[in-house]
Amino acid sequence: MPNNLIFYDTETTGIHKDFSQIIQCGSILTDTEFNVKGEQNINSRPLPWVIPQPMAMLTNKKINSFTSNTSHYQMMKDIQHQWKEWCIEFPSIFVTYNGHAFDEELIRRQFWYNLLEPYITNTNQNGRLDLMLMIHNIAAFFSDEISIPLFEDGPALSIKLEHLADTHGIDVSDAHDAISDCKFMIGLCKVIKEKIPDVFESFLNISTKEGIKNLLYSDEFLALGEVFRRHPFKYPVVICGADNSRPNEICFFDLSFDPDEIIDLDFTEINKMIQSGSRDLPLKKYKINKTIPICSSNLLIKNNHFDITHDELQRRADIVKANKDFFTKVSQAMEDRIMNFPEASYVEGTIYSGGFPSYRDKDLMKEFHLSDDPEQLIKISRNFEDERFRLLAERIICNEYQIDIPQDIKGRYDDLIHERVQTEGKWGSVDKALEEIKDCFKQKKVCLLHGVTSSGKTELYIKLIEEQLHQGKQVLYLLPEIALTTQIIKRLQKHFGEKVGVSHSYLNNSERVEIWNAVKEKDADSIQYPIMLGARSSLFLPFEMLAI
Repeated sequence: MPNNLIFYDTETTGIHKDFSQIIQCGSILTDTEFNVKGEQNINSRPLPWVIPQPMAMLTNKKINSFTSNTSHYQMMKDIQHQWKEWCIEFPSIFVTYNGHAFDEELIRRQFWYNLLEPYITNTNQNGRLDLMLMIHNIAAFFSDEISIPLFEDGPALSIKLEHLADTHGIDVSDAHDAISDCKFMIGLCKVIKEKIPDVFESFLNISTKEGIKNLLYSDEFLALGEVFRRHPFKYPVVICGADNSRPNEICFFDLSFDPDEIIDLDFTEINKMIQSGSRDLPLKKYKINKTIPICSSNLLIKNNHFDITHDELQRRADIVKANKDFFTKVSQAMEDRIMNFPEASYVEGTIYSGGFPSYRDKDLMKEFHLSDDPEQLIKISRNFEDERFRLLAERIICNEYQIDIPQDIKGRYDDLIHERVQTEGKWGSVDKALEEIKDCFKQKKVCLLHGVTSSGKTELYIKLIEEQLHQGKQVLYLLPEIALTTQIIKRLQKHFGEKVGVSHSYLNNSERVEIWNAVKEKDADSIQYPIMLGARSSLFLPFEMLAI
C-alpha cells in the first residue's frame, strides 16, 4: 500500500468537465498519520476562450485568479512536477472529496490539454481515494461512531464537506478555497481514523486496483453503503461477474435476494437485469478503478445492519461464488452491453476516444516542455502525428507568447476564441453568462462583474444596455475617471452610434447645458442620448427614465 497521502482540491470556472478551466489547485502531502510533508497552492488566469460561469465565480469569490501572472499551461506543469516529486520516494494515495466525478476528471483532462501525462493519479503504484464515497459507507453502517449532519434538521443527510467539517469541529471559514478544502479533508480523515481505524485502513487498502481485487475475491461477503437522494442505503453483496472487454467493470449480487431464485435464470433474464439501471434489482454494476463504498462484513460483526443474519448472508455468498456458470452468464451479459459514446466534434472531448499518443508524439511532448523558444515550439507542433496534439500545442503557443504567429495557426486560434465566446455550445458563452447575470439581478439590484482586460465584460454590458433601450429606458455607464473614457466611447459608439453621450468635467458651460437638457426628456423617442457615459459627477444629471 502507498506510504503517503496527497490531498487535493480544485476551484474552476464552471461544472462542465470538458470546457471548464481549473483556476486554482491546492495540494497537501502527508504521511498516513497526517503529518504535513509538503504543500502547494497555485492559481492561474482564465484562458481567453473560457467564459467563466458567474455563479461559479461567486462560489470561488476568494480566488485572485483574474489578476494572476501564471498561465494555465504553467500552472498545470507546476502541479504535475510537484506531484511527481512527492511520489519519487514512495507511491501516494491521491485523496479528493467527490473527486472521481469531477476534480480528478478535470485534472486528467487539463494535464492532457497541456500535453502532460494525464494518468499520474493511478499509475506507478499510486492509489486514489474519494473521501465522499467513504462517507457513503460510513453513513450507512457507522453513523453511531461518525456523526453525519442533517439537512435542516433532517431526516435527509448532508454529506457536504463543509457541513461534515462543521459537525466535527473543523474550521469552515474558508470553504471553497482549494487549500482550505484540503485541510477540511485532513481534519475529517483524522476523525475517521481515530473513531473507526479499521474502516479507515480498509479504504486505504482498496485505493489501488490490487487492493480492491483482494477484497472483492476474499472469503467474506461485503457491505455496500450508498447515500442516494440524501438517504442511506445498505446492501450485502458479493462479486458475481466481470466484463472481460472492459476490465474495470464488475457486477455485484445483492444478497438481500435469495440466490436460489436468481442463480438458475437463463441468460436472457440475466441480460435484462444487467441492461437495466434499476437500483432495486439483485445485480449492481460498479468500476474497480474508482472508489467503491464497500467494506468487509467482518467490520460489521458488532451490529446487525441487515434483516438477514450474518451467517445466512455468508451462506448465500458462498452459493453465488461457487456457481461458475452464473458468473459466466453475468460476465457475458456485461460484455454484451451496448455502450454508446458519441464521437466528439471538439478536441477536448477526445481524451478517451482518440487513442493514446504514439512514441514519436510522446517524445515531441517532452521536447515541447523543455523549450521556451516560440519558433522551435511552432516547429514541434507541426510535427505531431496526431492532429489533436498539434491543435493543443497551437493553443499553448498562442496563449503563452506575444509573437508573430503564422497565419494558419493564428486563424485557428482566433476561430476558437470566436466560437467559444460568441456561439452557443456546451461551453460557457457570453449569452449563457448574461442569463446567469440576469438571474443575479433578480436577487439583488447590484452585481459585480469581475474580469481581466479582454475577458468579455464590455460585450455583456452592451447586451444589457440593448435590453434597457428596447424598454425605452436610459442607461448611465459610469467610469472611475474620465481618462478611461476614450476606448469605451469608441466601443459604444461603434455599436450604438449617436445614441451615446459623454459627461465630464472638461465640458464648457454650453456643452454642460446641452447634456443636461438632452437627458431630461421624459419621452423615450425624444431622448437624444439614451446612453450616457461619464464619471461620478454624471450621477447628478436629471435622468427621468433611468433604468434601475
